[in-house]
Amino acid sequence: MPQLTCKNLTLGYEGKTVISGLTFTVNAGDYLCIVGENGSGKSTLMKTILKLKTPMSGQVILGDGLTSSEIGYLPQQTVVQKDFPASVREVVRSGCLNRCGFRPYYNKAEKQMAEENMEKLGIEQIAKHCYRELSGGQQQRTLLARALCAAGKIILLDEPAAGLDPKAAVDMYALIEKLNAEGITIVMISHDIDAAVKYATHILHIGAQKVLFSGTTKDYVQSEAGHIYASGGSQK
Repeated sequence: MPQLTCKNLTLGYEGKTVISGLTFTVNAGDYLCIVGENGSGKSTLMKTILKLKTPMSGQVILGDGLTSSEIGYLPQQTVVQKDFPASVREVVRSGCLNRCGFRPYYNKAEKQMAEENMEKLGIEQIAKHCYRELSGGQQQRTLLARALCAAGKIILLDEPAAGLDPKAAVDMYALIEKLNAEGITIVMISHDIDAAVKYATHILHIGAQKVLFSGTTKDYVQSEAGHIYASGGSQK
């Protein structure tokens, strides 16, 4: 049973349709990369899955016991977020806020979860450092650890390697691949088709108001869209 099903979605904003007839499924353990040109609706789709936006028509269905509270999210950073005056530990723990309910503090289990996720992502040594003083790669690791605290089964990432230097980008992709190998389902927007083909198990390629491809990475490489775009490298 799929964890996530998007059924005949029509998405847009300000009354303008950006994509229609979008249907795909995500199963437990998948690593899905969503690729496409700017303005094709990738971020709108992700916000719709997170229930931050309402589709113009169609449905987003959670299955396999998945609930909204078990979905972690790593959005693109804004300038304001990069200058956030909190420690790494405080940022990571904030991923547990939905678990707290009306409780105004983190319990022992939540604190332990934050420590384990910092260790998993190699940032335990900088737990007391101020977030805004970190490098771009360290900030993304911190936000990924925060998303892990929020996630039980699946993480959505919006261009997690954007703005990182080449080494930090490779390290970030390696961490995401490791999390997927440990059983976390990944749904990631990427402008880098080469990276998508290298790491993902499935590709969703969307273009101007239509789906160019939806299926396994192996089939994508052999498809018309794959022949045109994958050999051309990153999309701008």
